[in-house]
Amino acid sequence: MARVKGALNTRKHHKKVLKLAKGFRGSESKQYRVANQAVMRSMQNAYIGRKHRKRDFRRLWITRISAACKMNGMNYSTFINGLKKADIEMNRKMLSEIAIADPKAFSALCETAKNALK
Repeated sequence: MARVKGALNTRKHHKKVLKLAKGFRGSESKQYRVANQAVMRSMQNAYIGRKHRKRDFRRLWITRISAACKMNGMNYSTFINGLKKADIEMNRKMLSEIAIADPKAFSALCETAKNALK
């Protein structure tokens, strides 16, 4: 039987890595060994970034809600506490969208939260 060489599979793997490294600077997009390290690092950062994106958006929504609450004369924590006591279950994303798009409705939510705390 003839000996099987790994050249075909190796070339396929190298092409795959170099395709992922497209757009990297210098030898990181041209030499396999350097490109492979850069691709592995970028994959790790992408994985971590997908987790961080969720944190960043939640922080943004909370900042927007807090600013809208201050315009209605209360702070964020008392607003959220008031909504919980009023049995209004709404996530922070929707609350921030309401605060931006419909300030009157958000003012009504603030009043509801204030009344629930009394």
